[in-house]
Formats: sequence, structure tokens, C-alpha cells
Amino acid sequence: MPSYEQLSELLDPAITVLLTVECQQGVVGPDSALPELAGEARASGVLTRIARLVAAAHGTGVQVVHAVAERRPDGRGANRNARLFRAAERLPVQQLSGTAAVRVAAPVEVADEDLVVRRLHGLSPLSGTDLDALLRNLGCRTLIVTGVSANVAVPNTVFDAVNRGYTVVVPEDAIAGVPSDYTPAMVRNTLALVATIATTDDVLTCFKRPRRVSRA
Repeated sequence: MPSYEQLSELLDPAITVLLTVECQQGVVGPDSALPELAGEARASGVLTRIARLVAAAHGTGVQVVHAVAERRPDGRGANRNARLFRAAERLPVQQLSGTAAVRVAAPVEVADEDLVVRRLHGLSPLSGTDLDALLRNLGCRTLIVTGVSANVAVPNTVFDAVNRGYTVVVPEDAIAGVPSDYTPAMVRNTLALVATIATTDDVLTCFKRPRRVSRA
């Protein structure tokens, strides 16, 4: 774990963006298409901790971006080149554009100043979307990655961000995957090699700054 001074320097509000990955009703909500993952995200407290991070970011001047995965009702543009995508087409809850399934799930709150980036394809919110350009225009140098799943979308996001030159911070207790013991092993053996690993409380401590930074 980094020292408070090291983490605090990385998390300067002027250069930091907090990203939530697939924290949407159809993934982590009560009527999720993936009930095992949704249950883990809620029972472990991960979703609550993400909500705390988002609320603190809103009060500190750290930009929040919500990355949402969705698909058109006709499926145009969606991937079908992997088992995961084909299985998703058969799920009882579909992440269809404009439906409740693709709204950010409670208790995570979306503020007026938040950005929502939607993707119709792939496994990462940074690949083939507007997210990279938005982050650069915001002056982002440090990206905090939270959300689901630790199996697929989260590591893809971390790798893509590192490949694009961002410093990534992962609060290890603010990401979830299945089974429950997979996430800490993946953090320890994979994400720790490329990202700064912290806890939600570590990040919240660094967020306690008296100033609010304008990004105008």
C-alpha cells in the first residue's frame, strides 16, 4: 500500500477522475441479469463503498464518470465473437439502451456534473468510446477505477488506462467479482503489478480537502 503522502499526491482533485464501471441496475441492481455478481457487490459492501467514494468526490471537486454497458434492441454493433457475448444475449434481463437496466444503480448517485459514457460493444469503457478524449480534456492524470466485474471489465479498464498513460488507483474493496475469493487473488497477482492498490478509506482520507477545484 502507498503512504498517505504518496496517495494524496496522486489524488490531487485537479488531475483525478473517479470512474464507476457497470454500476448499473441490470448488473448490480435487485433485478440484475447477473444475480450472483449483484449479490456479491451488495453483500460485500462494495456498492455501498462506491457510493461513499462518489459522494466524497462530489464534495471534493473530483470529477466522476459512470461507464455503462448497453446494447441496441436489434443488437446492431454488439460483439458476438466470444462466449461471454453470446451468453449475454440469452440473459433474462437485457441491458437495452433507454431502459431501467442501464441506469446507475442505487445507492450510487449521479450528480449534474457527472459524465455518463455508454458503450455498445467490447469489454472496456476505454476502448472505442469517448472516454479517453473526455479524460484528457478534463486534465486527468490519475484514474480511480471502481465497479464490476473484477473478472472482466475492471481489469480491462485498468490495462487500457495504463496503456494510454494514466496512473491508475484501484480501491481493492470497491471492486467485485465472482466467486468472492477471486477478486483479492486477481488484485494481488495482476492489478497490483500495474496499478496503485489502496482501500476506500485511504481514498476518502485523501479526498478530505478544503478546496473545490473548477474544471471550467
